[in-house]
Amino acid sequence: LDLEVERPLPPLQVLPASLAPVAAASLLPIKLEIDGSAEGYRLFNGREDLALEVLHPLAVEALGQLEPFGFSCEGRRFIAILPAYRDSRTALAHLDAACDLLDYVEKGLSGVTSNPAIFEKAISSGSEYDSQMEQLAQEGKSPQEIYEALTVEDARQAADVLLPVFEKTSGQDGFFSLEVEPHLAHDKQGTVISAQRLFKAVDRPNIMIKVPATEEGYQATQQLIEEGVNINITLMFSLSQYERVAEAYLSGMEKRLADAYDIKHMASVASFFVSRVDTKVDKLLDNVGTPEAKALKGKIGIANAKMAYQRFKEIFHSERWSHLAERGAHVQRVLYGSTGTKNPDYPDVMYVNRLIGPDTVNTIPPETLAAFLDHGAAALTIENDLEEARAQLEQLANLGIKLDDVTRELLNEGVQNFVKPYDSLLDVISEKSAELIAH
Repeated sequence: LDLEVERPLPPLQVLPASLAPVAAASLLPIKLEIDGSAEGYRLFNGREDLALEVLHPLAVEALGQLEPFGFSCEGRRFIAILPAYRDSRTALAHLDAACDLLDYVEKGLSGVTSNPAIFEKAISSGSEYDSQMEQLAQEGKSPQEIYEALTVEDARQAADVLLPVFEKTSGQDGFFSLEVEPHLAHDKQGTVISAQRLFKAVDRPNIMIKVPATEEGYQATQQLIEEGVNINITLMFSLSQYERVAEAYLSGMEKRLADAYDIKHMASVASFFVSRVDTKVDKLLDNVGTPEAKALKGKIGIANAKMAYQRFKEIFHSERWSHLAERGAHVQRVLYGSTGTKNPDYPDVMYVNRLIGPDTVNTIPPETLAAFLDHGAAALTIENDLEEARAQLEQLANLGIKLDDVTRELLNEGVQNFVKPYDSLLDVISEKSAELIAH
């Protein structure tokens, strides 16, 4: 079997074995040479009905026998076309990751997010990216360009796996979120340029670009929404931040509508962080030391998050929003982040169990997802005990703890917590690239 590709395929296409060379990307012409007889085929976007009409059965059978093209995940067989990889170890590592994601999707996962800290851990501790890094380094790419190329390719692959979720939910779910460079947190124009570049480079409908909820981030978000870029605005800790984020989305959508652009296919989430609030507030409560203070430990993060949802309902049930909704706009859903439990004394799924409601998303680490699947409770809880939540926030203020000061500190720390691993990651890429070229 000789596979001749007229233009380069993406590095990885994972498919059910019955569809062998059907790519999870745009239509790509290929030639399949079987027993010396060349036939032209087209690769279709996961459409089994179309694929079976054009694929020669011998091509399916022959490709299924190749190594490392044949691969099994949990008894399900997949075929991958891997022209960009020079070694089977890298190819199989990427197949393994795709299979893991597919397994999560089958369990109900409806999206994936990333940040520099996640990539720093993956690239520094493993070898899955070595082949791509070596190739990019040989092309003379800088560490920053290599990082962006790696993350863009990961985003494409994840978005392809999630595409059926996106289509099944009419564009409500199935998104992959990719973050702009963290050094741009206070640079509006730099954020806009970076977000536009990433959105265009990934080139998938189910991609969101993450922008931090700084003053400059609000401005960038409004402009990017106007220009048709899906935005996940992140690092929100306070109600005042949430109101600015919602305003940026509404204003951007209104301007887009006024300019006669489509708003039906726009998507955005407002990422409100939870457990980090408790981590910082609990320390302040310990300093106060009274029984009343200790009784509030582990309570403020959820109370704060519940109040944000109440504000969401007010904004997205308003007459102003109705004008956009009647023209097909989707609400900017509240996404609860930082919902892994950091204090071992607290229940491991408390930030999931207590924040479930319509138009919400919960982004959680794998271990928390596993815990929730094991013993979590899927029930509407977001509006339970609202008066108690309001009372807890009032009690916190009466103790002299200003939540606005806490959340301001958390935003500044959050930006720095992404800057540090990003800088560290560039150093790792620089060192590993030099080593790979040397060998």
